[in-house]
Amino acid sequence: MPRRAFLSFSYDDTAQASGFNLLQWNPNVDFDFVGRHLLSKVDSENDDYIKSRIREEMHGTSMLICLIGQTTHQSPWVDWEIREAMAQGKGILGIRLKGQEGAPIPPALQEAGANVIDWNPDAFGDEMEQAALIANRPELGPPPTRYASSGGCG
Repeated sequence: MPRRAFLSFSYDDTAQASGFNLLQWNPNVDFDFVGRHLLSKVDSENDDYIKSRIREEMHGTSMLICLIGQTTHQSPWVDWEIREAMAQGKGILGIRLKGQEGAPIPPALQEAGANVIDWNPDAFGDEMEQAALIANRPELGPPPTRYASSGGCG
């Protein structure tokens, strides 16, 4: 079964985060995951609403993958997402985006004691599994359905 992971990233890196998310359908990449994320920015200035949307996307995941670029360490939302994942007992892994070797690590990722790796798709599967198992998150079954159908109106 694929590992379900919430993707945390700075909006400066949305294009690369989208590319990472597409890896789940690439037959030439040997790791299996289902990405949950907010690739489209939440249209709200209300922090409580934004947090509820993030929690909704995190629901049913066993881990958080922080995709690290040059400005990720400055993002208050990445910081909050990592701390929320820690509070929920999720596995946490940092992956520096392609071409971002040496990018600064977000402080919350350091505090979590998370492993941080450079871009290497051949290592992603093992690193994801290790991060999830360290957090005592066993392999999960099929992903939850996002929307339940009642089969009728009213």
